[in-house]
Amino acid sequence: MVALHLADEERIKTRLLQQGQVLLAIDGMQPDVGHEVLWIIRDCLSGEVLLARTRLRSTRGDLATLLGEVKEAVPVPIRGVISDGQQTIRQAVERCLPEVPHQLCHFHYLDEAAEPIFEADRHAKTELKKLVRGVRPIERSLEGREDEQSEAMRSYCLAVRSALTDDGRPPLCASGLKLHARLTQIADSLARVREKRGDFPRA
Repeated sequence: MVALHLADEERIKTRLLQQGQVLLAIDGMQPDVGHEVLWIIRDCLSGEVLLARTRLRSTRGDLATLLGEVKEAVPVPIRGVISDGQQTIRQAVERCLPEVPHQLCHFHYLDEAAEPIFEADRHAKTELKKLVRGVRPIERSLEGREDEQSEAMRSYCLAVRSALTDDGRPPLCASGLKLHARLTQIADSLARVREKRGDFPRA
């Protein structure tokens, strides 16, 4: 599919000419250790994939050759390069595009900056989980009961289980804070029920 997409050179060139410049992103994907690496170079402005090649080696020279192919093929200036900061990529950019700015991609910046926060959040979530370990005994005590109060208690147990397993996607989602917020909502709801009915057991 990528080969067919890249074969339409005229369409890609027309689109690049309209925007007047390109910002290249280069990255490699290796499904298994020891196998070929698929290197992708795309334009961040248009989203177009400009080159896709597999390579057994990923040396500075190999990557410089790939960048050189793109440099020759694009009809507009290359204004910048974005990558994960791998040393061979840096060296290849310096060799092939010495005048072009090269920066670490935003995701990698965010990932590294968020690492201490992520670790603190993960620890907080572990501590919160210790406070709600008694869900299973409550569920066992409700087996065979079909009254309204039992159904409500089962719903609360399910809400707690759901909160415990909803991890989100770090580093953009702080799962510890999310768990704290959901458990707080559950606790507030239980407090309102106890205030209203008085006979609702504490969970």
